[in-house]
Amino acid sequence: MKARYTYRIYPNPLQQSKLARVFGCVRVVYNDALAVVKATPVVWPSNNELQKLVITQAKKTKAREWLTQVSNIPLQQSVADLGVAFKNWFAALKGNGKARFPRFKSRCGKQSARFRKGGFSLKGNKLFLAKMGGFKVRWSRELPKTPSSVTIVKNTAGQYHASFVVEIEPKSVEPIRESIGIDLGIKTFAFPSVGGPINAPSYSRLDRKIRRASKRMARQQKGSKRRKATRMKIAKLHLRIRNTRKDFLHKTSTKLICENQTVSLENLNVSGMVKNRKLARAISQQGWREFRTMLESKAAGHINRTVNVINRWEPTSQVCSDCGFKWGKLDLSVRSILCVSCGAKHHRDENAAKNIEIVGAGYVHDSKRTRRARKTTTVAMPVETSSHEVAHQLSLFA
Repeated sequence: MKARYTYRIYPNPLQQSKLARVFGCVRVVYNDALAVVKATPVVWPSNNELQKLVITQAKKTKAREWLTQVSNIPLQQSVADLGVAFKNWFAALKGNGKARFPRFKSRCGKQSARFRKGGFSLKGNKLFLAKMGGFKVRWSRELPKTPSSVTIVKNTAGQYHASFVVEIEPKSVEPIRESIGIDLGIKTFAFPSVGGPINAPSYSRLDRKIRRASKRMARQQKGSKRRKATRMKIAKLHLRIRNTRKDFLHKTSTKLICENQTVSLENLNVSGMVKNRKLARAISQQGWREFRTMLESKAAGHINRTVNVINRWEPTSQVCSDCGFKWGKLDLSVRSILCVSCGAKHHRDENAAKNIEIVGAGYVHDSKRTRRARKTTTVAMPVETSSHEVAHQLSLFA
């Protein structure tokens, strides 16, 4: 399987100007190719035909003769990336994925250029790119094999990274447990069926800094140096939040995959949940979908690992994980439950995680077994003295 290894690079001022020229040429070639496709009504041109139109023939014109100043390899990869974008869009039309129709690239925001073999090389501790010389790289870890391609990325905070694609072999790690279920939440990021809750880092301090800086930028004159500096500061704060979240998700997903043979979690309707304006920001900051993607990719990188995503309609919070008794929907304020059938006391999230693990193993809750003729009423029981967690017994009798 293929994996990405990303490292920070430090181009000098001359190399930064050369990279800016490459980013601009790559963006123009991509946009020109997309414009040709959109202007073609019936049969769209192939990848080779597009390369001839927007690269080979364009270099001979006065309007695009400056394309000769950069390497031809990233320009060809730009057209190939457009082909991949259209392929993903066609797959989404058939129900596979959610890719949109390709859009024109902007000069603002993140910039990137991809080099395949022949356009880059590694010599010593430096990365050499075609027509740009050697770049200083901060090697945080060793590359397991020779990379097949590298993508140079400049983020909105002005930092440069080199992302290498490497072919790796699946790892063999002996699991501690056979399976585990994970209930994802907002206040608590994840509650596994075994072990205690997993809490995400707090971003409130950085959020306050972003809010203050955004108010200050709104009062500054457009186009001024102060506004540009404030915008860069906001971009760096957003980058810190992103890096903190990704570090937490990487470490958590790696630990779960290494210790468990099977990991089960719910297929949450995140796009529908963020429509709640009171919870949208908190849900977006959790990174549930990114966490699921990391689990699936790391399971593929380990031998004998599986990630099960169960149906979102499974009543995991409405069923006793010990006896299977169904008590129905509960208010979100109810955190502790006392089962009227078997007498077991459950924490709401831990009970849901255990049910997710059971369903992930192939069990389906029996609708006849869990159906009740009478409506359930929740009655508070004096079994919990804490003001933050109240235990409820679910009775069959009104």
